[in-house]
Amino acid sequence: MKHYDFDRVIDRRGTQAKKLLQLPDTTPPDFLSLWIADMDFACADPILEAIHRRVDEGILGYTQYGTPECLSAITGWFSRRFGWEINPSHIFFSPGVVPALGALVNILSQEGDGIIIQNPVYGPFAGKILGNGRRVVTNPLRYHDGDYTMDFEGLEAKLADPTVKGMILCSPHNPSGRVWTEEELKTVVSLCKAQDKWILADEVHCDILRAGVTHHPLLKLCPEYSHRIVACTAPSKTFNLAGVQTASIIIPNPEYQALWKKQMIDRIGLFHPSALGITAMIAAYNESEDWVDQMNAYVDANFRFASDFIARELPLARAIPAQGTYLLWVDCNGYGYSPEELADRMLHKGGLVLDEGVIFGDGGAGFERVNLACPRSVVAEFLRRFQKALS
Repeated sequence: MKHYDFDRVIDRRGTQAKKLLQLPDTTPPDFLSLWIADMDFACADPILEAIHRRVDEGILGYTQYGTPECLSAITGWFSRRFGWEINPSHIFFSPGVVPALGALVNILSQEGDGIIIQNPVYGPFAGKILGNGRRVVTNPLRYHDGDYTMDFEGLEAKLADPTVKGMILCSPHNPSGRVWTEEELKTVVSLCKAQDKWILADEVHCDILRAGVTHHPLLKLCPEYSHRIVACTAPSKTFNLAGVQTASIIIPNPEYQALWKKQMIDRIGLFHPSALGITAMIAAYNESEDWVDQMNAYVDANFRFASDFIARELPLARAIPAQGTYLLWVDCNGYGYSPEELADRMLHKGGLVLDEGVIFGDGGAGFERVNLACPRSVVAEFLRRFQKALS
């Protein structure tokens, strides 16, 4: 087994990297960008080698999703990692989880319907709900002593509203890093089942877990409610493949499958994956498990390194213990800065481009989200700048 070098710093300038180009207007020239959720690690060798072989063939024509090789790679991965046996006929292509969520909101609800999200949460959830003319119904997570839990009483009350059609569940949760327990997830399903509401489960971060933590795929955990659950998965976060635009949407309900095909194929014509995307995904799922295990161990160490520093040097800040994802969620409210002041300090005093907590909705003010999927030396530089920004 190869030992991968995650300490290697890769210069991403000149590669059209979004993290280096989508910046505030007043970003200083010596900025450090840790806002977007992709990695600064080189992809696993089998992925890069498979892409090179495909390119060397000289033809990058139309590529079919759903071949036996493609589907067996997907089902094999989830079987090995989670014991989740996915019916291949339930797997559908999307260029990403966010486009899939937008399409699903569109086909499973009507204009004016309410859809529940549990903020602070990934911003595009609200964006896709509002963009489709639906209503965002917030059921904020409970935050106490550095931990997040679901407000089940609030969720039950909101699900009882007949104009609410379902909810988007972030599992693992972005930005808090919570990995929901079996009991928590079963409670969510029980509450939705009582009101016959659907669940869109965004499980894109499912493979990125702290040591000893277990993710529970919702469809595996609650197969009796599979007709009202859609799971959104992708190799993008796990293998640093966000740029190849390939996701797998698990839809067991035949009625939902028909609606998906009508929307994505008949209306939009979105059914051809990229040639390199399929090539990368198959190599990732079939041959790159050791890279994922090493990456998780390295990111675990990054979290310990950053959390220890913050506890020692920045006692008014709190690094929220993340059970999953590579995203550090830091509570800076102890410093008393307004969200505007905090953002200004990060950018202009620290030279840091981070995701400000306010973009994750109510409950995010005074927080910063930081991508720790980067070399340790970059984490150290972030911490130096972070301390300067808060001082």
